[in-house]
Amino acid sequence: MPAVGFRITNCIQRPPRDLVEGFAGLPVANIADNMSRMFCVAARIRPVNSVPLLGPALTVKARPGDNLLLHKALDLAEPGDIIVVDGQGDTANSLMGELMVRWAMRRRIGGFVIDGAIRDLSTLKILPIPVYAAGVTPAGPYKEGPGEINGVVSCGGVTVHPGDIVVGDDDGVVVIAPADAPDILATSRAKMRDEEKTREEIEQDRWDRAWVDKTLAAKGCRVVD
Repeated sequence: MPAVGFRITNCIQRPPRDLVEGFAGLPVANIADNMSRMFCVAARIRPVNSVPLLGPALTVKARPGDNLLLHKALDLAEPGDIIVVDGQGDTANSLMGELMVRWAMRRRIGGFVIDGAIRDLSTLKILPIPVYAAGVTPAGPYKEGPGEINGVVSCGGVTVHPGDIVVGDDDGVVVIAPADAPDILATSRAKMRDEEKTREEIEQDRWDRAWVDKTLAAKGCRVVD
């Protein structure tokens, strides 16, 4: 039996590529609105650059301050995978820096979401690979383990399974279960069309605002002149 807390699962079920790519260009905010605003990674996990993030999750559970399993994940990930790291939010030691990211680029990994710290920020800002992290520190990591690869993890308060679809932009990151993805994709596209209509109404000075007063009245708000 594999040791609980120190094990690696090699094979995961990734969603169809066309389903994943369907989310390209959709704002994370629109997607999140169609998921009851319940599956957004915590706001403390911020993008290092403005490179869009999209792909299936390969998950890592790391001991705080230790990146041994993250190193192994770099070698296991397939092109396009998003490495999602549960570092328990610890920012005392960085889990990754420039050299690891350059190796990820060489292997065509799709990006990183790290609930922990990184370093070499000035370089990561200009590399063409999306990186999200909870903090930055020059203090380096340890390489002792334990940890897990491709188990269920928690990242920024969101449960992430291997193969979940991860989407990120300047607003943050949202996580989508593949079983829900077709419906979320359809409703997110519809929301984009609705918002484009609203933009046109704003530009033409005809945005209907009657709903505000109706909502206030329905909730019993008292207006005093």
